[in-house]
Amino acid sequence: MRAVVCHRAELTVEDLPDLTPERGQVLIEVERCGICGSDLHARLHCDETAADVAELGYDHFMRSTDRVVMGHEFVGTVADYGPRTRRQHPVGTRVVALPVLRAGGSTHLTGLSPLASGGYAEQVLAVPSMTMRVPDELDPAAAALTEPMAVALHAVRRGEVGAKDTAVVIGCGPIGLAVIAMLKATGVRHVIASDFSAGRRALAERMGADVVVDPAEESPWASFAESKRYLTEAIALAELGIDAMDRLRAVPLLPWARVMRAAEKAGATPRGPVVFECVGVPGMIEHVVAHAPLLSRVVVVGVCMGEDSFRPSMAINKEIDLRFAFAYDPSEFHQTLQWIASGKVDVRPLVTGVVGLDGVAGAFEDLGDPEKHAKILVDPSR
Repeated sequence: MRAVVCHRAELTVEDLPDLTPERGQVLIEVERCGICGSDLHARLHCDETAADVAELGYDHFMRSTDRVVMGHEFVGTVADYGPRTRRQHPVGTRVVALPVLRAGGSTHLTGLSPLASGGYAEQVLAVPSMTMRVPDELDPAAAALTEPMAVALHAVRRGEVGAKDTAVVIGCGPIGLAVIAMLKATGVRHVIASDFSAGRRALAERMGADVVVDPAEESPWASFAESKRYLTEAIALAELGIDAMDRLRAVPLLPWARVMRAAEKAGATPRGPVVFECVGVPGMIEHVVAHAPLLSRVVVVGVCMGEDSFRPSMAINKEIDLRFAFAYDPSEFHQTLQWIASGKVDVRPLVTGVVGLDGVAGAFEDLGDPEKHAKILVDPSR
């Protein structure tokens, strides 16, 4: 099969042996595979992530010295099954799959390990139970975005965003745009999006953002300083507490402590917006912690593969809730596929280019310019 091989940060098209499914594996003929921002980072910074993951007991994440076929956002048709393997779908069925593979006595991330060849190729292997049939009305280009959109749905769920909450999306690359789409799909009424790129700001509007900000001209945090709903000054929470206690203790025999706990359960106590950090470069967590209102919930979605730092004292004084989101579960993946197929989530604006295997290296370079592209798909048959 023809495939794009990453070795020492270089991408080359090579002829590799065809994949042969083992027991517990299904062979898929790739129709489309999306180029993910994490692939752009991994090409250059995989050694740092590999060292981190090795500390967690997994030593097969790709390293720069490996020869790896990347790509984990794929759709294709079932071609064959390994011996003594349950046939989840008939041969010829179009499927998407969660990018994980059991091989060599362990489980690996497809496209991010030399032991699990990825989708920048004519073939890819998957776990049959992790495949899902693509509805007949859904074209492969849209189906290929199931994986990144599932990442966004999981991040939104991690943020526990309510319909009346304000959500702030910092960075409108592909994952930030996907988060915007999923916020609107789950009923969030007010979404602020921020990006330096005019092209990405335009896409953020198309994906449903209610307010789009160019941070070179206006801070995405400016509106919170004028809001009575959110607290932005360090002492504001203490002042609010005194005012509340003055009113509660003025009522004779009122069980004020119970009232406060009841108000907390009812969601009537102060809270901040939910912020999604979708840039993934050093300094962004510090930026959000320093500028977000008090009591903000921050979900880190952007994959920063290098070291970073922020001021814990700033986060503590503002009581920032810092969460990190990774991947999704099978039900979120399935829900995403159904929402794309039904039209509840429109992914068409995200696809800005399609290349063949010979165009992957150039596509990686093009994706470094935010004005050129959002999501480029690889079509191995081109």
